[in-house]
Amino acid sequence: MRVSTEQFTELAGQGVEKARARPSLKMVPHFLYQKREAGLATLPDAAAAQACGAAIRSEALSRLPDLLEEFEKNAIANGAKVFWARTAEEASEYIVKLAKERGAKYVIKGKSMVTEEIGLNGCLSEHGIEPWEGDLGEFIIQMLRCPPFHIIAPAINIAVETIRDLFMARADMKEPTVDPVELGWAARLFLREKFHRAEFGVTGLNMAVAETGTIINLENEGNIRFAKSSPRTQVSVMTLEKVLPTMKDALHVMRLLSRNCSGQKISAYVSMDSGPKKDGEIDGPEELVIVIVDNGRSRIYQDPRAREALRCIRCAACLNICPVYRQIGGYAYGWVYSGPMGQVLMPLLLGLDKTQELYRACTLCGACKSVCPAGIDHPSLMLYYRSLDVSADIPAAHRFGGKKRPWKEALFFKAWSTAVERFWMWNSGISMVRPLMNRGSHRGVIRRMKGAFSGWFRKRDFPAMAKETFHERWEKIRNIW
Repeated sequence: MRVSTEQFTELAGQGVEKARARPSLKMVPHFLYQKREAGLATLPDAAAAQACGAAIRSEALSRLPDLLEEFEKNAIANGAKVFWARTAEEASEYIVKLAKERGAKYVIKGKSMVTEEIGLNGCLSEHGIEPWEGDLGEFIIQMLRCPPFHIIAPAINIAVETIRDLFMARADMKEPTVDPVELGWAARLFLREKFHRAEFGVTGLNMAVAETGTIINLENEGNIRFAKSSPRTQVSVMTLEKVLPTMKDALHVMRLLSRNCSGQKISAYVSMDSGPKKDGEIDGPEELVIVIVDNGRSRIYQDPRAREALRCIRCAACLNICPVYRQIGGYAYGWVYSGPMGQVLMPLLLGLDKTQELYRACTLCGACKSVCPAGIDHPSLMLYYRSLDVSADIPAAHRFGGKKRPWKEALFFKAWSTAVERFWMWNSGISMVRPLMNRGSHRGVIRRMKGAFSGWFRKRDFPAMAKETFHERWEKIRNIW
C-alpha cells in the first residue's frame, strides 16, 4: 500500500470537499459512539472497567519481553509454529515462501490491519499468489485498491452504486441491484467458493494469551473463523504488543473491546485457538503458524514515553469522537491507520519527518483520551512528537527520524518566545503589528493575509485586532470610576 502521509494537508482538503463521504462522516461515527455509550452502560461500573483495562495494558507493556517468551513457549507446546519477523518485508516474504511450499494458488484472508501494514497482499500478488479478503468491507476496498476509510468499517464511504458496478464486473453478480442484502448475498456466493477450496488462510488476531499460548479473534461476519477453520495451513499474524498475561485479562479486554468498538456486550464470533486441529476434531487447520512482527516496535519500546502508543487495542473509539476525523475521513491519514490512533502510531512507524502534518493536525481537545479503554494519552504523545521534531538533536528524535523545522519558522517562534517573556517588547510589537494586521479587515474581520500566515485564512477568518490593549484602555477609563 502506498504511503501518502506527507500529503496530509492536501488529502484532508479533498476529504472535506468530498460530498459522497460527508453523510457517512456525519452519521456513522456518531452512531457508533452512541452504541458505545449504550454498551458501556451495561457494565456495573464503566469507569472502573475502563481503568482496569488501562491497567492491564500498562502491565502487559511493562512485562512485554517476558510475556512474549512465555507465549512462544506455550504456543509451541500446543503444537503451533512461531516465526519472528523483524521487518514488514521479512514477514511478508516468509508467508509467501510458506504459501509456495504448500502449493497454494490463492490465499483467503480474514480482516487484519497488520497484514495491510506489512503489505502482504501486494507481496503475494507479485509472486503469483492471489489474495482474497473475506471481510465484506475489506473485499470492496481490495477491489477498489484503496486504504480503509475507517478501521472497523473500511468501506462506509463507498457509494452503493459503485459497489453494484464493482460486483457486476468482478464478483460474478448476475443482476444489477442496489439492495444491500442482495449485494451482501452476491459477495457471499463469490467468496464462499473461495473459502471451501482454500488450502492456505491468513488472519490477524486481537490478542494473544501468554499463560496458555492461545490466540483470540473477535468479529461479526465469520470470515475470520472461515479462514481459520477451512484451510489446511493457517497463518496468524500478530504484532509484539498484542500479548496479554492471562486469560482473565484477555476476557476483560474482550468485554471492553466489543463495547468500545461496536457497542456489543460481545462480538458475534469469538474464536480462541490453542494450536492446530487435534486428533478427533472435525475442523481447524492441520498446521498453525504464528508470525510475530516487530516492524519498528522494539525501537518504540525503548522509549518509555513513546511506548504508550503500543497500548492500543484497535477499538476505534477515538476515531468516532475525534472532531478532525469527523471532518476529513480516513483517506487523508495516508496509510493503514487513521484517526487519533493513527496519529500516535504512524509517526513512530514511518518516522517523524514523514508525518509532520499528521501529529500537528490535532486540536488537543482530549476527546480521544477520554474514551480510550487502554488509557492512552493521545494529546500528550502528539505534543511529545512535536517537541522531538523541533529538537532533532536529542537521542529520541534520532530514533524516530526527527527533522528540524524550517529556519524561518524556528526564528519566528524564537522571536515570539523572547517577546512574550518581556512586557515592553510585547507591547511594542503589538503596536507595530496592529496596523499591518488590520489593513485587510472588513467590518471587524480579517478574511485574508499574505505571506507566512496565508494558510490560516484558507478555511477561517480572524477578528480584527482591537485599537487598544486592555491595559491601554484601562489607563484611560480608570479615573472615571
